Amino acid sequence: MSKSSDAALAKKIASFDPNAPGDSAGGLFGLPFTPEEAQVVVVPVPWEVTVSYRAGTAEGPAAIHEASLQVDLYDPDLPDAWKLGLAMEEADETIAETSRQLRPQAADYIGWLEDGEPEADQPKMSGVPAQVTAEGDKMLQWLKEKTGALLDEGKGVVVLGGDHSTPLGYLHALAERHEEFAILQFDAHCDLRPAYEGFKYSHASIMYNALELPQVKKLVQVGIRDYCQQEAEFIDTSHGRVALFGQRFISDEKYAKKSWKKICGKIIAQLPKKVYISFDIDGLDPKLCPGTGTPVPGGLEYEEATYLLRAIVREGIEIIGCDLNEVAPGDTEWNAIVGARLLYQLCNWMAVSQGRLTARGVAAE
Repeated sequence: MSKSSDAALAKKIASFDPNAPGDSAGGLFGLPFTPEEAQVVVVPVPWEVTVSYRAGTAEGPAAIHEASLQVDLYDPDLPDAWKLGLAMEEADETIAETSRQLRPQAADYIGWLEDGEPEADQPKMSGVPAQVTAEGDKMLQWLKEKTGALLDEGKGVVVLGGDHSTPLGYLHALAERHEEFAILQFDAHCDLRPAYEGFKYSHASIMYNALELPQVKKLVQVGIRDYCQQEAEFIDTSHGRVALFGQRFISDEKYAKKSWKKICGKIIAQLPKKVYISFDIDGLDPKLCPGTGTPVPGGLEYEEATYLLRAIVREGIEIIGCDLNEVAPGDTEWNAIVGARLLYQLCNWMAVSQGRLTARGVAAE
């Protein structure tokens, strides 16, 4: 940033009142920063072509932006977090429109599969997967270029979906800039199905696709409680590349009176020094995300998830990027309210790990 830009940013910080109600005319969380000024930039991706149960996640970024105005900015561990410079870019209307156009076709195709693939509809349905894949390729390249440019500008980047297929392009961008890293996945599902329902870029295939990147040396999954035999066999034959800390394991540990701190220690022991966090909100208990596309009983509490996030950073691990997905507004604002608070924590603790922000109890770089 130029000296004049630095001066303008300093002026905004000096004149901003973090105790005032969120300004609807302001940016994300009511903050006054533009993406150009911000140290951390959120990239919204309103895409949900292949959702296989309930739709609505494409509306997640807008709903979270609105709910973020109600988030109090003070955090006892990060009292000056708001000064970091946090902003969200405008959603790309081309991406949103493509999603709106393709979603009905994909839904019809999924319904056709569930009906046993009637021959009468075969001509109409046969080309749908290829069309969806072609547009998915375009979306991947768009996001790879978008996030790559921001990374090269020195920004911290968070992708906000949309369904869980959305961050793959960002992972490709990171793979070009880091020799190796791990993915820490918060989720109810493994997402290790190859081309689920015929769609290469299915929301249920994101981690299968991510593991095709050789730079992703490890996938650590937390909160999983709904997966198929094929995925279980994939994990068993991964030779340790995939480490599963499912809900059954977590519950067994708790019932044996193990503390959450100790459980987190076992998870963190599987992580290298560079980690990407992929957060599907259905990794939380569905009371916290009732509108999400495929809710599953059980799941993490909000404070359990954010405790693990803080513990990772306090262990000296760098979060090189992250995403938040599957927040669907549904018929209650609760989904976006939880999503906005989770987004604030992800952005801020990623910034701490990258030396952009100082937290109490974490040594500065």
